[in-house]
Amino acid sequence: MKRVLITIEYDGSGFYGWQRQPGKRTVQGEIEDAIEKITSSHVEVFASGRTDAGVHALAQTAHFDINVPIPISKLADVLNSLLPEDIAIKKAEYVADDFHARFSIKSKTYEYRVYIGQEKKALISRQVASVKYPLDMDKMIDASRIFIGQHDFKGYCSAQAVTNDFVRTIYSLKITKKKDIISFEVEGSGFLYNMVRIIVGTLVDIGRGKLSIESAKKALESGDRAYAGVTMPPNGLFLKATHY
Repeated sequence: MKRVLITIEYDGSGFYGWQRQPGKRTVQGEIEDAIEKITSSHVEVFASGRTDAGVHALAQTAHFDINVPIPISKLADVLNSLLPEDIAIKKAEYVADDFHARFSIKSKTYEYRVYIGQEKKALISRQVASVKYPLDMDKMIDASRIFIGQHDFKGYCSAQAVTNDFVRTIYSLKITKKKDIISFEVEGSGFLYNMVRIIVGTLVDIGRGKLSIESAKKALESGDRAYAGVTMPPNGLFLKATHY
């Protein structure tokens, strides 16, 4: 048996998230089904983390143990031939037996994309959130600094978060604009349920003048979700990179 790490790209629009669920189309389910066609047995795939329904990945990572006579250099191509068009294995490589896609991780980078404008954009609608009002970039960049460092992010996660530990570290949060698309790129030690989408929603509300930086700080200091901004929709979110 050898442990394999795969790097995966997928369009999350047609999936009920990463995690396998009975009767529902999921990324994990599709990959495990493809591996089963190679091995003739069920092989569980462990991801760096679960993505929600509608969330995309540019470089999700996952590991599994396998024992088949396929060269590792060919494994990605074999899996891709068995997978649907909205999932692509970018790379497959052997890793140490004690490596774990989730527990060996040091940090993750997410990117959230927002289209600014009144015109409806059909071709990119599944991969960007749409905001019809102008946003103040300087205000958002200024406000983004409050999230850098180690904080209790209880005020920036969904009530459905199943954890007693809300402390996470944000290493960087970059906001850039290219034409009518604003990108929010955040790297952190880990993320709570809907944490990135709420942080971006808070920055968007500040950028449109609906929320103050003081309110965002209060959500961070008090842990009260009511002081933070909206939860942005899943379609603008990408798992961009995992760092080991």
